[in-house]
Amino acid sequence: MSTQAENWVVASAAASTAPEDRVHSAAGALRPVYLDCNASSPLDPRVAEVMVSTLREVGNAASIHTAGRRQAHLVEDAREHVAGLVGSSASKVVFTASATEANNLAVHGAVQHTSAGRPRILVSAVEHDSVFKTAEWLGARGLARVDFVPVTRSGFVDLNALTRLLGPDVLLVSVMAANGETGVLNPIAKVAELAHAHGSLFHCDATQFVGRMPLNAEDVGTDLVSVSAHKLGGPMGVGALIGTQRALACLEPVIHGGGHERGLRSGSLNVPGIVGFGQAAAIATAERAHESILVTNLRDRLTAGLEDSLSGVIQIGDVERRLPNTACLRFRNADAEAVTVNMEPVAASTGSACSAGTIEPSRVLLAMGMSPSAAFECVRFSLGRFTTDADIEVAVARTVEAVRYVRKTTVKAT
Repeated sequence: MSTQAENWVVASAAASTAPEDRVHSAAGALRPVYLDCNASSPLDPRVAEVMVSTLREVGNAASIHTAGRRQAHLVEDAREHVAGLVGSSASKVVFTASATEANNLAVHGAVQHTSAGRPRILVSAVEHDSVFKTAEWLGARGLARVDFVPVTRSGFVDLNALTRLLGPDVLLVSVMAANGETGVLNPIAKVAELAHAHGSLFHCDATQFVGRMPLNAEDVGTDLVSVSAHKLGGPMGVGALIGTQRALACLEPVIHGGGHERGLRSGSLNVPGIVGFGQAAAIATAERAHESILVTNLRDRLTAGLEDSLSGVIQIGDVERRLPNTACLRFRNADAEAVTVNMEPVAASTGSACSAGTIEPSRVLLAMGMSPSAAFECVRFSLGRFTTDADIEVAVARTVEAVRYVRKTTVKAT
C-alpha cells in the first residue's frame, strides 16, 4: 500500500477520536488535508490490495496458455465493473492508459474514420485539454472544421448556441458531463438529443462525473463516454472509452500495433491497473449514493465556514447544478496561487495554467465571462471518500488565515 493510501486509512480510522487527535500527527505537526480529489483521488486501500495480488501473478492477457487465460479472465471481470459505471455492457468497454487517451481516441478517431473530406466537430469551450487541444490540433492541420460551443455565465453549455451551430455536416459533438474546475453539470441528455437530431455522434467526457453521480449511457443517449480510474479511488495510468457498437465502429485507432481492444487500442494490457479500475468501479457503484450525501454535507460546511469567516467569498458556477464534492470559490483581492501556497497542510487547486514559464488564467473561468483578474482569485476544493469532519475544520481555519495573510501583504505591497 502506498504511503498516501496509508495516510487516508489512518485519517478515516481516526474519525471517532477527538478533533485535536485527528488533525495532529504524533510529532505534533498538522496532518495533510487533501481536498484536491478532482485532480486525483487517494488510492482506496481495497483497490491497492487487489492490485498487489495481481502484480504477483505472471502472464499476458493476450496469450492462450493458462497464465494468459487467467489474466484475461481478470480483465473481463474488471470490464464488467467498469461498464457498470455507466449502465453499459462489458463488450462496449475499450481500455486505455488514461481518460486523456480515451478522449483522443473518441475525437481524433472519429475524424480519422470519416470519409468526409473535412468534417465539422463541435466542442464545448470548457472541455478538458485532452478534448479541447485535440480539436485545436485537428483544426490547425485542416483535418476538421472546429466550432467551440460557448457556455453560460453559470458554466454549463449554452443550448441555444449549440442549436445554432448544429447541422447535417457535424460529425461529432463533445460535451463533458461535469466540469472539473467548477463542478458544474451539463444537460447532457438534451445535448445528446440535439446531436442525434442532426445525425451527429455524441461524445461525453464523464471523468469527473462517474462514481459521484448516477449515469446510464443508454438512457442519456451518449454514444461514447470517457472515464478514468484515478478520479474514483483507482490507480493512475488506466482509463476507458465506453461506446455503442455503432459508435465504436466509427473510430480509427490512434495507437497501432497488435490489434488489442477490438483493434482500437494496441498494446499489452495493464492488467493490475485494469483490475484496480474494476475494483474502484465496483466500490464506487456500491457506495456512491451514501458517499454523495456525506461529501455534500462536508462541502457545504466548508463553504459556509469560509463565507461566515471572510468577506468577499463568491461561489463560482451554478451551485444548484454541480458535483456533490466540488466548490470553486473566489476570494476577492487574494491571489489564488498565494492562498494555496499559504494554506498548508491543506491541498487545493487553482484554475491557473502554467505554460512556458508564464501563468495564464483558467480558460474555463474566462469562458464563463470572468475577467482575468477575477479568475486569478479562484480556488477549487474537491472532497472525497476519505474527507473527515476534522479535515473541514482544519481547511476552514487554514484557508481563512491564508486569505487574510495574502490580502494583508497585498495591501502593504501596493
